[in-house]
Amino acid sequence: MDKYKVLKIKQSVFEDNDRQANLLREDLKKEKTFLLNLMSSPGSGKTTTLLRTIEALKSEMNIGVLEADIDSEVDANTISTTGAKVIQLHTGGMCHLDADMTKQGLLGLGTEEIDLAILENVGNLVCPAEFDTGASRNAMILSVPEGDDKPLKYPLMFSIVDIVLINKIDTIDYFNFDLEVVKERIIKINPKAKVIPICAKTGEGINQWANWLRKEVDNWNEKA
Repeated sequence: MDKYKVLKIKQSVFEDNDRQANLLREDLKKEKTFLLNLMSSPGSGKTTTLLRTIEALKSEMNIGVLEADIDSEVDANTISTTGAKVIQLHTGGMCHLDADMTKQGLLGLGTEEIDLAILENVGNLVCPAEFDTGASRNAMILSVPEGDDKPLKYPLMFSIVDIVLINKIDTIDYFNFDLEVVKERIIKINPKAKVIPICAKTGEGINQWANWLRKEVDNWNEKA
């Protein structure tokens, strides 16, 4: 007889979260609300990219934004200037959002008239990659100053995303960053990932990114 029982807590937590995430996706599909989970490191340009995204799409669809942060309202204040519906989520020290937290945020936001809901996840490349939020698609931003070795250091994050935006491409001449090398590293980890170089500051590449997002939202609604 065994002296004690071993419980795999982490595994059970992930399994429960995955079930909740799948249920949330089903509900969002019925409502024809597309949820984008946007992830990155701090300082990569998530909020500036989000501002550009809203500017490109706000005349075509109703956009809602969930701003997740440990304890701050800076980003929500910034996004509120766009006219998009926005809600701030304080994670209370948690470095990620899971499906239940995302659901609570969506309930607070109200998705009845939202075509595109964007979750700006907590800024880091570790914890957010481990938890399915129930999003329709996962996107991440890698900025040039962070270096082209990040796919090697954080393979899980790059493996779970549908698209990678390489931001601050205007600074590439000032850093030891090889665009082709980073593309190869991303595709080796995730052959299905789309890679788009952008500059959120100048708007370079934003049209291509917006077109990708339009197509994904349309496909989501067609399959609803």
